[in-house]
Amino acid sequence: MPTAKLTKEIIEAAIDGFQAQKARIDVQIAELRAMLSGEPAATTTTEAKPGRRKFSAAAKKRMREAQQARWAKVRGEAVAEAPAKPAARPKRKMSAAGRANIVAALKKRWAAKKAAKK
Repeated sequence: MPTAKLTKEIIEAAIDGFQAQKARIDVQIAELRAMLSGEPAATTTTEAKPGRRKFSAAAKKRMREAQQARWAKVRGEAVAEAPAKPAARPKRKMSAAGRANIVAALKKRWAAKKAAKK
């Protein structure tokens, strides 16, 4: 095993991984036993697994870079500088005419509502 420090989180992640492997192996053993006996396999799982989260390619890339930086820090290597984030798009601004159109429409709508109330 590597000489990296085993933290509580790493050990818990390893336990979860081994339990998942054990569950998969148990299912495969049950299927093989069913083949021998000629009966349909009874799939008895102790817990239902939720669906996996889906990450975008950009999110996966960020996670990969962050993990590589963490491991480089553990090994004592120089951590590469993170690339500069692209500049955010400028905030869209509403023209005065557009704003006036919205105000006029709201006034018209409120006037109709007040008229309907009377």
